[in-house]
Amino acid sequence: MAKKDPSKPGRIKQIIETYQLTRKNDPRIGWILLGVFLLAGGAGFALVLLLLRGSLVFPIVFGVLTGILGVLIVFGRRAQRAALGSIEGQPGAAAAALGMLRRGWKTDPAIAFTKQQDVIHRLVGPPGIVLIAEGNPNRLKPLMASERRKHERVAAETPIHEVYVGDGPGEVPLTKLVKHVSKLGRNIKPAQMTDVLARLKALDANRSNVPLPKGPVPTSMKGARQNMRGR
Repeated sequence: MAKKDPSKPGRIKQIIETYQLTRKNDPRIGWILLGVFLLAGGAGFALVLLLLRGSLVFPIVFGVLTGILGVLIVFGRRAQRAALGSIEGQPGAAAAALGMLRRGWKTDPAIAFTKQQDVIHRLVGPPGIVLIAEGNPNRLKPLMASERRKHERVAAETPIHEVYVGDGPGEVPLTKLVKHVSKLGRNIKPAQMTDVLARLKALDANRSNVPLPKGPVPTSMKGARQNMRGR
Protein backbone atom coordinates (compact mmCIF):
# COMPACT_ATOMS: atom_id res chain seq x y z
CA MET A 1 0.00 0.00 0.00
CA ALA A 2 1.45 3.35 -1.06
CA LYS A 3 2.19 5.76 1.72
CA LYS A 4 0.57 9.18 1.66
CA ASP A 5 2.91 12.02 0.84
CA PRO A 6 3.00 14.19 4.00
CA SER A 7 3.87 17.25 1.89
CA LYS A 8 0.51 17.05 0.09
CA PRO A 9 -2.55 18.37 1.94
CA GLY A 10 -5.62 16.17 2.32
CA ARG A 11 -8.67 16.60 0.17
CA ILE A 12 -10.66 18.45 2.84
CA LYS A 13 -7.78 20.85 3.43
CA GLN A 14 -7.45 21.42 -0.31
CA ILE A 15 -11.14 22.29 -0.59
CA ILE A 16 -10.87 24.68 2.36
CA GLU A 17 -7.83 26.39 0.83
CA THR A 18 -9.61 26.71 -2.53
CA TYR A 19 -12.68 28.17 -0.83
CA GLN A 20 -10.55 30.70 1.07
CA LEU A 21 -8.80 31.75 -2.15
CA THR A 22 -12.14 32.07 -3.91
CA ARG A 23 -13.67 34.12 -1.10
CA LYS A 24 -10.86 36.69 -1.35
CA ASN A 25 -11.89 37.47 -4.92
CA ASP A 26 -15.58 36.58 -4.55
CA PRO A 27 -16.78 37.65 -1.06
CA ARG A 28 -20.37 36.54 -1.73
CA ILE A 29 -19.40 32.96 -2.56
CA GLY A 30 -20.80 31.58 0.73
CA TRP A 31 -24.26 33.06 0.25
CA ILE A 32 -24.27 32.10 -3.42
CA LEU A 33 -23.47 28.47 -2.66
CA LEU A 34 -26.11 28.39 0.07
CA GLY A 35 -28.69 29.74 -2.35
CA VAL A 36 -27.69 27.20 -5.00
CA PHE A 37 -27.99 24.37 -2.50
CA LEU A 38 -31.45 25.46 -1.39
CA LEU A 39 -32.76 26.06 -4.90
CA ALA A 40 -31.30 22.92 -6.48
CA GLY A 41 -32.11 20.80 -3.46
CA GLY A 42 -35.65 22.16 -3.26
CA ALA A 43 -36.24 21.50 -6.95
CA GLY A 44 -34.91 17.96 -6.65
CA PHE A 45 -37.04 17.30 -3.57
CA ALA A 46 -40.22 18.64 -5.19
CA LEU A 47 -39.66 16.69 -8.41
CA VAL A 48 -39.23 13.32 -6.69
CA LEU A 49 -42.07 14.06 -4.28
CA LEU A 50 -44.43 14.58 -7.22
CA LEU A 51 -43.28 11.40 -8.95
CA LEU A 52 -43.15 9.18 -5.87
CA ARG A 53 -45.94 10.05 -3.51
CA GLY A 54 -45.66 8.55 -0.04
CA SER A 55 -42.42 8.32 1.95
CA LEU A 56 -40.32 11.50 2.28
CA VAL A 57 -37.03 9.66 2.72
CA PHE A 58 -36.15 9.29 -0.95
CA PRO A 59 -37.18 12.85 -1.93
CA ILE A 60 -35.09 14.26 0.94
CA VAL A 61 -32.02 12.19 -0.01
CA PHE A 62 -32.40 13.10 -3.67
CA GLY A 63 -32.86 16.76 -2.79
CA VAL A 64 -29.69 16.82 -0.68
CA LEU A 65 -27.66 15.10 -3.40
CA THR A 66 -29.02 17.46 -6.05
CA GLY A 67 -28.16 20.45 -3.88
CA ILE A 68 -24.61 19.19 -3.33
CA LEU A 69 -24.15 18.60 -7.06
CA GLY A 70 -25.33 22.13 -7.82
CA VAL A 71 -22.93 23.54 -5.23
CA LEU A 72 -19.98 21.61 -6.70
CA ILE A 73 -20.71 22.82 -10.23
CA VAL A 74 -21.10 26.49 -9.25
CA PHE A 75 -18.18 26.41 -6.84
CA GLY A 76 -15.91 24.88 -9.48
CA ARG A 77 -16.70 27.59 -12.00
CA ARG A 78 -16.40 30.49 -9.58
CA ALA A 79 -13.20 29.07 -8.04
CA GLN A 80 -11.65 28.86 -11.49
CA ARG A 81 -12.69 32.44 -12.24
CA ALA A 82 -11.26 33.65 -8.91
CA ALA A 83 -7.97 31.82 -9.53
CA LEU A 84 -7.66 33.45 -12.94
CA GLY A 85 -8.45 36.84 -11.44
CA SER A 86 -5.68 36.43 -8.87
CA ILE A 87 -2.99 36.05 -11.58
CA GLU A 88 -4.41 38.38 -14.23
CA GLY A 89 -1.84 40.92 -15.36
CA GLN A 90 1.17 38.89 -14.25
CA PRO A 91 3.76 37.77 -16.82
CA GLY A 92 2.91 34.27 -17.98
CA ALA A 93 -0.68 34.38 -16.73
CA ALA A 94 -2.00 33.03 -20.04
CA ALA A 95 0.30 30.01 -19.90
CA ALA A 96 -0.83 29.30 -16.35
CA ALA A 97 -4.49 29.58 -17.37
CA LEU A 98 -3.96 27.09 -20.19
CA GLY A 99 -3.09 24.53 -17.54
CA MET A 100 -6.85 24.28 -16.97
CA LEU A 101 -7.24 22.47 -20.28
CA ARG A 102 -7.86 18.75 -20.15
CA ARG A 103 -5.70 16.06 -21.71
CA GLY A 104 -4.98 16.20 -25.41
CA TRP A 105 -3.28 19.59 -25.38
CA LYS A 106 0.42 20.52 -25.30
CA THR A 107 1.44 23.93 -23.98
CA ASP A 108 4.86 25.49 -24.58
CA PRO A 109 5.14 28.76 -22.61
CA ALA A 110 7.14 31.75 -23.79
CA ILE A 111 8.46 30.40 -27.08
CA ALA A 112 9.09 34.02 -28.09
CA PHE A 113 9.20 37.28 -26.19
CA THR A 114 10.34 40.90 -26.18
CA LYS A 115 12.56 42.73 -23.71
CA GLN A 116 9.43 44.32 -22.26
CA GLN A 117 8.09 40.87 -21.24
CA ASP A 118 5.54 40.59 -24.03
CA VAL A 119 5.38 36.86 -24.69
CA ILE A 120 3.96 34.35 -27.13
CA HIS A 121 2.94 30.91 -25.92
CA ARG A 122 2.20 27.94 -28.13
CA LEU A 123 -0.67 25.53 -27.70
CA VAL A 124 -1.05 22.39 -29.79
CA GLY A 125 -4.31 20.48 -29.70
CA PRO A 126 -7.36 19.47 -31.73
CA PRO A 127 -7.64 22.91 -33.44
CA GLY A 128 -4.03 22.71 -34.64
CA ILE A 129 -1.39 25.21 -33.56
CA VAL A 130 -2.54 28.14 -31.43
CA LEU A 131 -0.14 31.04 -30.91
CA ILE A 132 -1.20 32.98 -27.83
CA ALA A 133 0.18 36.47 -27.24
CA GLU A 134 0.00 38.48 -24.03
CA GLY A 135 1.38 41.94 -23.57
CA ASN A 136 1.43 45.07 -25.74
CA PRO A 137 -0.33 44.30 -29.06
CA ASN A 138 1.79 46.78 -31.02
CA ARG A 139 5.01 45.11 -29.91
CA LEU A 140 3.55 41.62 -30.32
CA LYS A 141 2.25 41.91 -33.89
CA PRO A 142 5.66 41.75 -35.64
CA LEU A 143 6.74 38.99 -33.26
CA MET A 144 3.53 37.08 -33.98
CA ALA A 145 4.03 37.47 -37.73
CA SER A 146 7.57 36.11 -37.40
CA GLU A 147 6.42 33.13 -35.35
CA ARG A 148 3.63 32.36 -37.78
CA ARG A 149 6.08 32.23 -40.70
CA LYS A 150 8.39 29.89 -38.75
CA HIS A 151 5.55 27.54 -37.91
CA GLU A 152 4.15 27.58 -41.44
CA ARG A 153 7.54 26.45 -42.77
CA VAL A 154 7.61 23.31 -40.61
CA ALA A 155 3.86 22.57 -40.40
CA ALA A 156 2.35 24.10 -43.53
CA GLU A 157 -0.68 21.78 -43.58
CA THR A 158 -1.60 22.43 -39.94
CA PRO A 159 -4.09 25.24 -39.15
CA ILE A 160 -2.47 28.06 -37.19
CA HIS A 161 -4.59 30.30 -34.97
CA GLU A 162 -3.56 33.62 -33.43
CA VAL A 163 -4.98 34.72 -30.09
CA TYR A 164 -4.23 37.97 -28.26
CA VAL A 165 -5.02 37.97 -24.55
CA GLY A 166 -6.41 41.17 -23.07
CA ASP A 167 -9.49 43.33 -22.69
CA GLY A 168 -9.10 45.41 -25.85
CA PRO A 169 -10.89 45.10 -29.21
CA GLY A 170 -10.26 41.73 -30.84
CA GLU A 171 -8.61 40.37 -27.69
CA VAL A 172 -9.70 37.47 -25.49
CA PRO A 173 -10.01 38.10 -21.73
CA LEU A 174 -7.90 35.79 -19.57
CA THR A 175 -11.01 34.38 -17.89
CA LYS A 176 -12.38 33.29 -21.27
CA LEU A 177 -9.13 32.01 -22.79
CA VAL A 178 -9.64 28.30 -22.09
CA LYS A 179 -13.21 28.40 -23.38
CA HIS A 180 -12.11 30.32 -26.48
CA VAL A 181 -9.36 27.91 -27.55
CA SER A 182 -11.61 24.93 -26.82
CA LYS A 183 -14.07 26.22 -29.42
CA LEU A 184 -11.55 26.67 -32.22
CA GLY A 185 -12.61 23.36 -33.74
CA ARG A 186 -11.16 19.89 -34.23
CA ASN A 187 -8.84 20.05 -37.21
CA ILE A 188 -6.19 17.45 -36.42
CA LYS A 189 -6.31 13.93 -35.03
CA PRO A 190 -4.06 12.53 -32.25
CA ALA A 191 -1.80 10.80 -34.79
CA GLN A 192 -1.38 14.06 -36.71
CA MET A 193 -0.67 15.89 -33.47
CA THR A 194 2.25 13.54 -32.76
CA ASP A 195 3.77 14.43 -36.13
CA VAL A 196 3.19 18.15 -35.57
CA LEU A 197 4.90 18.02 -32.16
CA ALA A 198 7.92 16.30 -33.69
CA ARG A 199 8.18 19.04 -36.31
CA LEU A 200 7.88 21.76 -33.70
CA LYS A 201 10.56 20.11 -31.58
CA ALA A 202 12.94 20.45 -34.53
CA LEU A 203 11.92 24.10 -34.90
CA ASP A 204 12.58 24.84 -31.23
CA ALA A 205 15.97 23.11 -31.38
CA ASN A 206 17.13 25.76 -33.85
CA ARG A 207 16.13 28.69 -31.65
CA SER A 208 18.88 30.74 -30.08
CA ASN A 209 19.48 30.01 -26.40
CA VAL A 210 18.20 33.34 -25.06
CA PRO A 211 17.21 33.51 -21.38
CA LEU A 212 13.57 34.06 -20.49
CA PRO A 213 12.54 37.59 -19.50
CA LYS A 214 12.70 38.39 -15.82
CA GLY A 215 9.61 38.04 -13.71
CA PRO A 216 7.91 35.03 -12.15
CA VAL A 217 5.44 32.94 -14.08
CA PRO A 218 2.42 32.44 -11.81
CA THR A 219 1.95 28.91 -10.51
CA SER A 220 -1.20 29.41 -8.46
CA MET A 221 -3.35 28.01 -11.26
CA LYS A 222 -1.63 24.64 -10.89
CA GLY A 223 -2.44 24.50 -7.21
CA ALA A 224 -5.99 25.63 -7.77
CA ARG A 225 -6.46 23.05 -10.51
CA GLN A 226 -5.16 20.27 -8.28
CA ASN A 227 -7.42 21.42 -5.46
CA MET A 228 -10.45 21.35 -7.74
CA ARG A 229 -9.60 17.80 -8.82
CA GLY A 230 -8.96 16.70 -5.24
CA ARG A 231 -5.27 15.85 -5.81
